[in-house]
Amino acid sequence: MIYILCLAFFCVGIYCILRKRNVIKIIVGIIIAEYAVNLFFILIAYRMEGRSPIHSSDNQILNMVDTLPQALVLTSIVIGLATTALLVAIAMRIYEKYGTFDITEIRELRG
Repeated sequence: MIYILCLAFFCVGIYCILRKRNVIKIIVGIIIAEYAVNLFFILIAYRMEGRSPIHSSDNQILNMVDTLPQALVLTSIVIGLATTALLVAIAMRIYEKYGTFDITEIRELRG
């Protein structure tokens, strides 16, 4: 059930990217889709009553959590932050040059 909600969250992000005409809303759609993918990876790595794989000589860990998806999500968050900062900077330059965030009003982007 929760995977379907994650998919719906991703679809909302894709809808914002494809259907919105405002640059800021497109950036928000990218962020939503990115967080949906991160949430999906975290859900895959989740285990009921799982423990972190920290080595200890006195106790035995039987149900370890896989740390690879967590490391990937942490890296994705950092890259996503840089990407978002770049997109916002580009949006600010577009607004300075054209005076609007609406991509349909920007004539030089038309093919």
